[in-house]
Amino acid sequence: MPEPVLLRDRSRPAQIVLAGVIPAAIGALAGVLVGVSTTAYWVVAILAAIGGLLSGFEHQDGWGGADRGLVAGAIYGASLLIAHAIAGTHAKVSLGSFPPLLAVVTAIGGMFLAALGGRLARARRERAAAKAEPTAGVVAE
Repeated sequence: MPEPVLLRDRSRPAQIVLAGVIPAAIGALAGVLVGVSTTAYWVVAILAAIGGLLSGFEHQDGWGGADRGLVAGAIYGASLLIAHAIAGTHAKVSLGSFPPLLAVVTAIGGMFLAALGGRLARARRERAAAKAEPTAGVVAE
């Protein structure tokens, strides 16, 4: 499997799109769907969670992934709430007794998912580096 390009090595416009625009668009989609279909909302939420995990692979380690996940999760949650308010539909999925708290929950969830992705990517890189190193004490002929 090829190594993903690190987010820090991408151009600034690409960073903005990957870490800001995409979470906002997916959050807006979830915000519209929350008033339309429970199933569709949960499908988008699960896809967003998988995307959050995979986004961590674009970082050196879990710490970088956590930073990105925190911000992207907050953007996702805020976009969801804003789109839902604009759509003006009744939520078919509970947004809690204080809906703005949802943005905090999605930020924390995004932080943990992207941190896990960053940690998994680091472990994978370390295993690949260990395989590439010659074994100590073995003489190559």
